[in-house]
Amino acid sequence: MSAVAVETEIRSILDQLGIKEVNSGASTGTYWFNTRGNEIQSFSPVDGNLIAAVRSATEVEYEAAILKGQEAFKEWRLVPAPKRGEIVRQLGMKLREFKEPLGKLVSYEMGKSYQEGLGEVQEMIDICDFAVGLSRQLNGSTLHSERPVHRMYDQYHPLGIVGIISAFNFPVAVWCWNTALAWICGDVCVWKPSEKTPLTAIACQKIVAEVFQNNQVPEGVSSVIIGGADLGVLMSNDKRVPLVSATGSTRMGKAVGEAVGKRLGKSLLELGGNNAIIITPTADLKLVLPGVVFGAVGTSGQRCTSTRRLIIHDSIFDTVRDILVNAYKQIKIGNPLDESNHMGPLIDTDAVKTYLDALDQVKEAGGKMLVKGNVLSGPGYESGCYVSPSIAEVENHYGIVQHETFAPILYIIKYSGDVSNAIALQNDVAQGLSSSIFTNNIRESEQFLSASGSDCGIANVNIGTSGAEIGGAFGGEKETGGGRESGSDAWKIYMRRQTNTINYSTELPLAQGIKFDF
Repeated sequence: MSAVAVETEIRSILDQLGIKEVNSGASTGTYWFNTRGNEIQSFSPVDGNLIAAVRSATEVEYEAAILKGQEAFKEWRLVPAPKRGEIVRQLGMKLREFKEPLGKLVSYEMGKSYQEGLGEVQEMIDICDFAVGLSRQLNGSTLHSERPVHRMYDQYHPLGIVGIISAFNFPVAVWCWNTALAWICGDVCVWKPSEKTPLTAIACQKIVAEVFQNNQVPEGVSSVIIGGADLGVLMSNDKRVPLVSATGSTRMGKAVGEAVGKRLGKSLLELGGNNAIIITPTADLKLVLPGVVFGAVGTSGQRCTSTRRLIIHDSIFDTVRDILVNAYKQIKIGNPLDESNHMGPLIDTDAVKTYLDALDQVKEAGGKMLVKGNVLSGPGYESGCYVSPSIAEVENHYGIVQHETFAPILYIIKYSGDVSNAIALQNDVAQGLSSSIFTNNIRESEQFLSASGSDCGIANVNIGTSGAEIGGAFGGEKETGGGRESGSDAWKIYMRRQTNTINYSTELPLAQGIKFDF
């Protein structure tokens, strides 16, 4: 597709999604503020072209969004949960209508492949479907009281305002993971998306606004404030925001967690990963290859679940190494809108510099470069954001290996002996998000999944580290933050728990048999 054809198609998509050349970066639903904040220009890493610009929200717009959210919450929390679920169902249907244009905008603004852009919108649709069913299952427990003629139960109530801070690599799905659940729980949401991908956020807000307006949902149930880290600081320190859900780097998450913790608020942190795949002697190598390569180069290594480390038994190390090196020769890198390409650009030139710095550190630490990546130039690579992926043979203790680099670098590490040694290597990093083992030995797989096995929030057998279904709770341990989003019972963090005891007798017995007569 020619540059002119791409520009024409993207302009058509922007028109469909209601995005102009210069947009407001603050909205409480159908209302968009005439903000006087700084202009944020969104350049595509695909071709370096300016897509459109956004006027960032200021502290004034932030305050207005919070006040509107407080007002909306008083009404929204009283809407029956199944009715809230019906509105989220309609949002899922609307996202189906916009799946192709929104997926293409995600691909063009962020740089991931078009198929991954479509997959991200599908995740939004899936979580809406999940939330619809959940809206009829926000159940507590009936408990037995020790006192006669008493009844006990626990129940869940909405929290209030949920603040959402999301990252550039999943510019729409993670927001929807939070909002779909928060909305059916009766909360209102204020979203601060990454300033690197502002246009996808505007598109989402416009799609939601249409559905909410058709259902007379109060203004303020869905707000967006686009801007820099200062808005995240305001949100983290704001006592009116009982829950802050933050996705991003460990450094950012620590700052958010500290600020929210000081005011005794709740935080849901989904932070960095340093994910490993263990390959044992019985592994089916036909499964290993696609799992490892997609995990390492999918989204150009810019997923929190990207495969960073490959821990291979010494008896098959040379075989696996050679297969991977050969596979990397076949990776096609280019415009992510071209579905024949496996890998698109990094998000920006700063990310390219970080990638190159990491390669230098690998060399300084004594690592052996098996496939050395470079910055790509020439026709199709004008943005300066394209790199080729790398494979390095390293030791697990190297400082750069212990660190998460958001780029397509795969570290391969040799282990000997039984699987316990591989598990120890896998766990010997500060992060604990996703992990995998490839084995046909049931004892090894069960050990990997046991209490003495993987210490990550996600542990897979015979699939890679990257990619997760919305039905399971998503998140990790240690410096990954401990938060859980999406499926299972992750909904509970968006609600406050209340224990109720009802005395329907004519007496007032005290718990623990205490006597208090007068």
